[in-house]
This record gives sequence, structure tokens and C-alpha cells, in this order.
Amino acid sequence: MPPITSRLAPPPQRRCSPIVNPMPSDEPHHSAAHSPDHVAAPIGADDAAQALRDGPIGAFVVASIAVGLLFIGWLAFYFLLFMPRGAIG
Repeated sequence: MPPITSRLAPPPQRRCSPIVNPMPSDEPHHSAAHSPDHVAAPIGADDAAQALRDGPIGAFVVASIAVGLLFIGWLAFYFLLFMPRGAIG
């Protein structure tokens, strides 16, 4: 059996350039929130509480459907694959 490594194999490729160019610090940085047009309007505490109160329902529905499908798949494997084979021993 040939060895795992070989002297004839090409050397591994370097992932980064040997020359590193630092980010210029003389230019000002502008984020997406720099302009007021890109920032959402502030909302009140009551509106925020209402959004948080109703928000997770959709996530729970999606998670419940996923768990239900997994359980149905497990039952299908159990009754259609394992049970017909009978007891071991």
C-alpha cells in the first residue's frame, strides 16, 4: 500500500497572500445607519411589548410542525421497518 503522503506531491497552496495590506485608516467609515433614511422610526414601549408578545408564535408553529414530522417519520421506521423483522434472539 502506498504511503499517505508523497515527496512527489505538489506543495499545499497558501490561502492568504504573503503581503498583508492593512485597511487604510485615513478614510472615514460610514455604516448603513449613517443616513437617517436607513434607520427605522422609533416605536413606543407599548408597541414593542405587543410585537414581542405576538412574535414567537410563528416560530413555535414551525418548530411544532418539524417535531411532528420527525415523530411521524420515527413511527414509520418503527412500525414499517423494525416491527416486521420480529424480536431479536
